[in-house]
Amino acid sequence: MSRNPTDRQTPAPRQNADAQAKAPSSRGDIDAFLTRARTLAPPVAPGQRGRLLFALDATMSRQPTWDTACRLQGEMFREAGAVGGLDVQLVYYRGFDECRSSPWVSDTARLRDLMSQIDVRGGHTQIAKILRHARTETQKTKVQTLVFIGDAMEEKIDDLCAAAGELGMLGVPVLMFQEGSDSVTEKAFREIARLTRGAYCRFDQGAANTLAELLRAAAIYAAGGIRALENANDRGARQLLEQLK
Repeated sequence: MSRNPTDRQTPAPRQNADAQAKAPSSRGDIDAFLTRARTLAPPVAPGQRGRLLFALDATMSRQPTWDTACRLQGEMFREAGAVGGLDVQLVYYRGFDECRSSPWVSDTARLRDLMSQIDVRGGHTQIAKILRHARTETQKTKVQTLVFIGDAMEEKIDDLCAAAGELGMLGVPVLMFQEGSDSVTEKAFREIARLTRGAYCRFDQGAANTLAELLRAAAIYAAGGIRALENANDRGARQLLEQLK
């Protein structure tokens, strides 16, 4: 994997979560998330391959659920490989100023293997780097969707909004998945989703199956659009299809 050429910056202190934890997203919340699929980029043109940029927080706070997350993300890669016509790039950050990206690959088994080799390390969030990286990539060749999974936000929200706004102008929707219930993180993730005409959803270990459905549907849509969703035997794909039609 290659190191992204990004500027160093001093992260803001970690924000505390609310004293009273919120419940994970309800079915109504999930349906609302899927409704936002109406704003996703249109299916790729015939003969072209879709491109999905998959980014995640690999800092120490995610240690308790890391194995579960890796399994779900591996399922998404497997689904993407089954659909075909999709190139995926994995981006992650962890440790001190470490933010890395894989090559764009069509053999998603390589990404599953890579996921199993990544371990979490202490560090601050680097979401702005992810957004700037997505901008750079789509300026080279169109990116259909950016999917991000994380549980914290320790950066200046105005900086994130500026980077998200640029992605929105380029037509790259960001699907923000929040693990946990930190209110500051939720506010930032929702704003990124809004500015990019993407979507937001919160989950915990109890919502693992729902997250898996949504990740698979995102991969299927990025690869093949409506037709691919019609051929998918998956509840998440059917729900997404209902909103896209």
